[in-house]
Amino acid sequence: MKPAENDKFIRGLQRAWLAEQVSLRIYQDLAKHEKDPSRSGVLLKLAANEQQHADRWASRLRELGAPVPLDRETPGQRLWRWILVQSGTDNALKQIENAEDNDEGMYADLLELAPTPADSESIQSVREDEQGHSRLMHKADTSVEPAGLPQSRLDVILHRETWHKHGGGWIGQAIYGANDGLGSVFGIVSGVAGATAGGSAVLIAGLAGMIASALSMGSGAYLASKAEREVNLAEMGRERRELETHPDEEMEELSLFYQLKGVPEDEANTLAQHLMDQPEQALRTLNSEELGITEIGLSNPWVEAVSAAISTAVGAFIPIIPFLFARGYPAIIASFVIATLAHFLIGAAKTIVTGLSPWKSGAEMTLIGLGEALITFLLGRLFAPFV
Repeated sequence: MKPAENDKFIRGLQRAWLAEQVSLRIYQDLAKHEKDPSRSGVLLKLAANEQQHADRWASRLRELGAPVPLDRETPGQRLWRWILVQSGTDNALKQIENAEDNDEGMYADLLELAPTPADSESIQSVREDEQGHSRLMHKADTSVEPAGLPQSRLDVILHRETWHKHGGGWIGQAIYGANDGLGSVFGIVSGVAGATAGGSAVLIAGLAGMIASALSMGSGAYLASKAEREVNLAEMGRERRELETHPDEEMEELSLFYQLKGVPEDEANTLAQHLMDQPEQALRTLNSEELGITEIGLSNPWVEAVSAAISTAVGAFIPIIPFLFARGYPAIIASFVIATLAHFLIGAAKTIVTGLSPWKSGAEMTLIGLGEALITFLLGRLFAPFV
């Protein structure tokens, strides 16, 4: 192997080692926060698998006389890991899977540079391991119920559907709150700055807009979440009473739900009877099938309110910061720069909920924010003679 190719191969191994460390830490944190022992066990297995990969790359680097990179997690990586863990195991695994899909190019390059057949075999083995991680995670989605395997799978599906419906819980609420606060107050700051050429009124208007937006978002989130929770609890209470007073009708209803999904009548009746032998499971299934709600999907009004209010205030405060220290066009330019960067970062963070490309999502939000700022700034300049 030529020296240049050898150096490139070493750098590729070092990047692969660092990537394994990132995934390892995420799996370990997810395992600590996962309440389901089965899923936690699988996460620990995934972490051990990543550690094996890292050890393999470290050993090969030493054989080549190259240094193993320092295991230093950057503040950005630490923040991203915390956000992923808070967003829930299902979403975090989806993001990890997307990242591992992106690593395919890295492993393909390593395969082309592999100096020995043993290296090629090791790299291909790790690639296959990474591709099998999603299959290994599915093992945590089964239960020990011998006769209730369909119910086990149904529970998994309901859990995933709850995630999709609520967009990541309070993490999603926080991201959208920051998005709303930044957008609205950036528009206020731009408009007042255009009218006053960056005078002291910008700071006053910005702070007033920040407080108003935060209180509005927080109270709105609380009232909406509380109303939804009360309605859902009332519906679930009625379903429980129907199950207690008319069990035969509810069992027939369960059987019909499964028959509508293509399950033969005899099997549907058997499954319905099995569920009726476990009243709480039957109630959960009826709530999901008939009402489209589950207990794990019930939001906490106070969590929603605090998350929305704080995140909105944080987002809204960003374009105001320069006006705490300066006035005039220097402050306007600084506000424009940091608000543009914040738009991109918040747009990219939305991918935790949406699963889309962070670059595309960030660029989209940046363009929207810039358009809003330009329009309000020009309107401010237009009305400047009347101020």
